Amino acid sequence: MAIEVSYIIITPYSLLKSRTGGIIARLMSRTDLEFIGAQMLAFTREMAERYAQSLEDAASHISSETGKLLANYVLENFPPREDGRKERALMLLFRGEDACRKLTEITGRLSPYSPRNLSAGETLRDTYADLVEDKENPKIVRYFEPAVLTPPNIKEALPKLRLFAEFAAASPNLIDNALGSKPGDERTLVIIKPDNWRCPSSRPGNIIDMLSRTGLRIVGCKVHRMSVNDALEFYGPVQNALRSKLAPKIAERALEALEEKFELKLPASSLEKLVDSVGIPFADDQFSQLIEFMSGRRPEECNEEEKKKQNSQAKCLVLIYEGPDAINKIRSVLGPTDPSKAPAGTVRRDFGSNVMVNTAHASDAPESVEREMKIIRIHQNSLAERINEFLAEVNAK
Repeated sequence: MAIEVSYIIITPYSLLKSRTGGIIARLMSRTDLEFIGAQMLAFTREMAERYAQSLEDAASHISSETGKLLANYVLENFPPREDGRKERALMLLFRGEDACRKLTEITGRLSPYSPRNLSAGETLRDTYADLVEDKENPKIVRYFEPAVLTPPNIKEALPKLRLFAEFAAASPNLIDNALGSKPGDERTLVIIKPDNWRCPSSRPGNIIDMLSRTGLRIVGCKVHRMSVNDALEFYGPVQNALRSKLAPKIAERALEALEEKFELKLPASSLEKLVDSVGIPFADDQFSQLIEFMSGRRPEECNEEEKKKQNSQAKCLVLIYEGPDAINKIRSVLGPTDPSKAPAGTVRRDFGSNVMVNTAHASDAPESVEREMKIIRIHQNSLAERINEFLAEVNAK
């Protein structure tokens, strides 16, 4: 089967109702497709009209009435409000064999609650969508919420991908003046770390679902792969902290082991020497392991050019949350750095393995937010680039 790129758009209503995590959990755990891009989009009126028209025009798989229903939904729910506040829609990009069909099967029918197709929550729309018809006249739709939007086949996907590549490339990666935003709101950065993406799993979505209990809004999102240089800059302050914390303890253990092994009492000055000869190298090795975990390579194994390259095996999802007291709220749900010391019900207690493999990162202060957003280049997003790469492949065939 052909390699395809397709998308899922999580609707503004699904985002507002904090259904993002549940939707992502279903997508990540039930497909072998590669998750290659994500961007939060604030549709302009013009973009909503263009997308709505494309939905109405491309109705080969559904009735013209359903095409109009989808088009009207986008026109009513995607543009900015009259006061200028922006609706948010989250676009997720996937690549793999037969991607359109696989995503369509996970998405499900447009009318999951129709008596003609009683279902029990197998698809996204079984769980999150609604289509309420008039009891007297089923042709009249009283309420409609599709939860997500996705093209059914590559023929219909391609023109929409071109449309979204153009719009995403020209759109900011952080949404200002989003619906619900208030003066004084705080922003914070969350990274869902590489260990959550090793294999198909509901973990990334479950983590987002847990973070949603804060009531904060996601106003920025990107798939990011750290280079070694990114990781060194991001975690640079951690190296000295590891040396201060670990080196003396390791030196003490080394001293005890030597005295026991050789049955002698070493002078007190030996401890300081062991800090330099054993403790610091041990701490630096732990730091290198951290860099390898986040970037896919140990820094001492790379030349300067290799340190600049992003590693396809070190995928992260970066999320920017916004709302009152955002930093403290997120860190409270995330839990302490050491999962073994985290309270029950926190992200790190439920999903973390140890101090290094602790599933997610969250900024600890406003200054950290600014510093970390700069390092991961939050104002850049590769989603449009990934779409254009695929469109170039299609044109080359």
